[in-house]
Amino acid sequence: MRRIIKVKISYILSVMLLCTTGCSTDFLNITPRNAFSDETIWQDPVLAEKFISDIYNAFDATNSGFTEQMQASATDESLWNHTDAFLLLNTGAINGANQGWSGTSRWWERMYTYIRFSNIAVEKLTDDTKNGIKDQPAKDKLLAQAYFIRAYCYHQLLRYYGGVPLIINSYEYSEDPTVYKKERATYEACVNQIIQDCDESYKRLGGVKLEKGRVNALAILALKSRTLIYAASDLHDSKKLTTKVSDLGDIADKLPLLAYTSGSQQERYRLAQAAAKAAMDAGAGYKLNLTEPVSVNQGITNYKSIAMGGGSKAAGIDVTAAADVIFARYFITEQSSSHARDNGPNGYSSWGGNQPLGLLVDDYEMSDGTKFDWNNPVHKTAPYKNRDPRFYASILYDGADWKPRNNAADPANQIQTGTYDLLVGGNLTKFSGLDTKQAPRESHNGTWTGYYIGKFIDPDPDIIDAQARQYVPWPYFRYTELVFNYVEASIELGETEIAKTWLNKIRFRAGMPAITATDQNTLRKIYRHERRIEMAYEQQRFFDARRWLIADETLGRKVTIVKVDATFKPGKSLANTYKHDESIYDYNYTPQEFNTKENRIWKNQLYFIPLSRDEIRKNPLLVQNPGYVE
Repeated sequence: MRRIIKVKISYILSVMLLCTTGCSTDFLNITPRNAFSDETIWQDPVLAEKFISDIYNAFDATNSGFTEQMQASATDESLWNHTDAFLLLNTGAINGANQGWSGTSRWWERMYTYIRFSNIAVEKLTDDTKNGIKDQPAKDKLLAQAYFIRAYCYHQLLRYYGGVPLIINSYEYSEDPTVYKKERATYEACVNQIIQDCDESYKRLGGVKLEKGRVNALAILALKSRTLIYAASDLHDSKKLTTKVSDLGDIADKLPLLAYTSGSQQERYRLAQAAAKAAMDAGAGYKLNLTEPVSVNQGITNYKSIAMGGGSKAAGIDVTAAADVIFARYFITEQSSSHARDNGPNGYSSWGGNQPLGLLVDDYEMSDGTKFDWNNPVHKTAPYKNRDPRFYASILYDGADWKPRNNAADPANQIQTGTYDLLVGGNLTKFSGLDTKQAPRESHNGTWTGYYIGKFIDPDPDIIDAQARQYVPWPYFRYTELVFNYVEASIELGETEIAKTWLNKIRFRAGMPAITATDQNTLRKIYRHERRIEMAYEQQRFFDARRWLIADETLGRKVTIVKVDATFKPGKSLANTYKHDESIYDYNYTPQEFNTKENRIWKNQLYFIPLSRDEIRKNPLLVQNPGYVE
């Protein structure tokens, strides 16, 4: 903690203390034009605005879902193709000395850095003796942003670690290390602080609309909604937590850091329901007023359009679907996203980094709402036909139509992840697809699982994955999440008719049929499945499986993949150049476990991420999470 608290402020304009020595030479007393004193910053509304802008670096590229190593690969959504970055985490071997995937270890220091900056802004702007800004609406606009970012940073820390030290004031530098020692606050106290900051932010922002990419009123309500639905979840109810996690001997004394130890879970769900409804009433989302399913093709287009968030120029993409995106990181020319390059097929010279698991692919329902089942001979023969339209908008599978490959070996522009009979020089051979690990181009980037991610990749044929970046925004919050929060709280409160109605609105937009179940247990399972599918690759699953206390049944499952092999039908053949053709080939699909790269298991200490050993040594008042040694 000490290192974090002691970090020197690096303002966007390189804040520097001016020389105050007794120099009398005039030319040495010129105010620098590229450096400003702390006092000067808060006397000038333009410079104060620059300071606030710098705090938005809390949302930089390393804090968006378009990182090269996606959080999805720490879940049952995907497998990381390259290094062993996720191995320790996915096999339960992380500890305070080695937290495994860097996506977890970086949050502590990074979030506290921007909490400190937010604290400075709040202190300076709430005390009229510390600032010279006379325009109160302008001051409130700055404060609203500082409160929101502080709340967001604490929400990030809370959902990874449980209760953390609540630092709501800045520290002057001191050589005394005890100044920086502070205990972890209770889970409840952290929730209360986040809600308080959200309320302060919302009150001060009012109806002011800031430029794109900055906080807005609906984003504040969305953060409040998420915080409260998390707080109401089973993971943070002490009785349910200890019933499920009974194998950690040191959990009892640490419960206040992880869960509510008093109060009513039902009342917490009531608060979550109200917060979600308030946020829903403040916005509208995208196409959530339907009374029956759209067509399959329209469902695919709707889902793709939402994922594009207004950042694609592809034909057919509806830019008004950006209405579903509440708060996002937007990419401009100088800072465009490399998501497509990082995850596209190797046959397009992309890196195939995070590869969809069979576990996820198999969870997409059939288009009639029934479950997909490899034991069903019809499903096994044609596993990629008649599936949930969101499947086609999210997953690149063998035979899927894709972008112009500009490769004579694939004139059809189709994904090739299997092996296929082919006549070459008159001889029967087995041709390995261009997107496999046996491909002639960048084979090390080929798929292990038989699939590639399609979601968030701009379908514009003029943007070839490895050659050009894209400008699709990363959604931190979207309106559909608010609906899910409302549905979840309603189910837990027994208000199943309301939940069913809103679930069907989401399904109708995707082209899926209505659900009819109203039994609470059945509807809960349906809801959790629907959220998994709709929010795939949006950094939801990592937390959802934990807060529902179902990680042992989901995240701990073995990796599954599919092998695709195509043989000529009797009397049929194809020479020299392969293309997917079911009139020529019999396609054989073999699902199987794949434990070679990661033999995944679940251990209950993984419900919370361990605090870094280095942080505990700096601040001995920190208590490690249960199940971990320092």
